[in-house]
Formats: sequence, structure tokens, C-alpha cells
Amino acid sequence: MASYLDMITVLMCLFIVLFAMSTVDQAKFEALSASLATGFGQDPTEFADVAEGVVVPEELIDEDGEPADPYLNAALEEFEELSALRDRMKDALAQNGLEADVTFTIDDRGLTIGLVSAETFFETNSTNLSAKAVSVLDTLGTVLVDVPNEISVEGHADHRVAAAPFPTNWELSSGRSTQVLRHLVEACGLTPSNVKSVGYADTRPIAEGTSADALAKNRRVDIVVLSQVKEEVRELLPTVQASKAGTKPGP
Repeated sequence: MASYLDMITVLMCLFIVLFAMSTVDQAKFEALSASLATGFGQDPTEFADVAEGVVVPEELIDEDGEPADPYLNAALEEFEELSALRDRMKDALAQNGLEADVTFTIDDRGLTIGLVSAETFFETNSTNLSAKAVSVLDTLGTVLVDVPNEISVEGHADHRVAAAPFPTNWELSSGRSTQVLRHLVEACGLTPSNVKSVGYADTRPIAEGTSADALAKNRRVDIVVLSQVKEEVRELLPTVQASKAGTKPGP
């Protein structure tokens, strides 16, 4: 008899729940939830987080509670993917004690990996990779080998006039980017059709002055994981980056 009564009680609860779920009266559903929680010895809660997907920061929401730009959700998703890729590379570098030798920037182009450090990756007037450069590239390559995006390897030189065997800084910077590209393809296994090499000579310095440290920073190669989303979406990436960092985007 006791088992029969238990079964009838459970069936009654089942049909009550089904009935409550079949109606759109939110108040009744919440009352039932609270009643069942009390009956099972649990305290009812007034809040349940049911957010899904990418959560939009408050500052990027308009007065109607919608994203301020129709491409914003796509930009947020792209930023999250690039951030995840950046974090994977940071973790790999940290495991080898190389995290201080690489910088990461997310902008409207995608994710830029800067090979810049006090210990230079290239000697003066040379395209030969240093031992530090090889270690960093081998570590980055373990992550980049699985990336489907196109990758632009961009070489730079300091402002001093190139010497033989390089006629100008154009040949020097191009040679540096080509050496990095070859190592990523030949030693790390990146798909050749996904990688390109570019030389900018001394036209895009990141450090001012003539000190040894400034010259070393400008003697660099950037590896850019190019974003594949629409231009309208890419243009919002700096805004998302600034929002995540709690700063205002630049002009």
C-alpha cells in the first residue's frame, strides 16, 4: 500500500509539472518551482543565469538593450576566437620561459604576434635567425600549424642604411620575413599556401630614438594571423578590445 501511494504521489507531481510547463503563466511556474524546491528541502533562488553565447559588455548596448551595431555580435565572437588563440600561444611560450620575448595585439587586421625583445632576433644587417628566434618560432609553430587563417609574415629594419650584401632596407626586411616564413613552413609544418612574406624596410618603426634597445625593437618580424570576417566586423575589433581592457578606442 505504501509503495502504491508513493507511485500515485509521484504521478500527481509529474502531471502538475507538465501542466505548469504547458501554460505561459510565468507567475504560476515560478510559484510551482519554489513549492517543489521547498518540498525537496531546497531554498528557492530568485536568479538563474541562462545567458548563452557571447555576452555583450554593457557599454556596447544601446538604450533599447540591443547591440549598438548590427555587426557587433560577430565582432565579439571573432575577438573571443583570436583571444583564445593568443592565450594558447602565451601558454606554450610560458612553458618554455619565452613569454617575455613576444608581444600580442588584436586590431582590425587580426592577431599580431611581434617578435620583439631586448635580446634581438636578428643581428645588425643580417637575416639569420638567432637561437632565441628559433626557439620562439618552434613554440609558436606548434599552435599556428592548426590555424586555418591566412598568415602574413612582415619584416622590418631599423632606420640605419643597409650595407652589403643588401642594397637597401627593403631587401633586408624582406629577407628577414622570408627566413621566418621558411622556418614556419619547413620546420613547423605550416601550409605554404596560407602564408605570405612582406617587407616594410624601416617605414613602420615601433620605437623612437637611436639607442641600442630602440634599434633592436625596430629590427623585427611581425606574424599576423589575418581575420577572415567581413570588413565591417573587423572594424569593430578595436572597439571590443578597448571595451575588454576598460579603455577608449583610439581614433
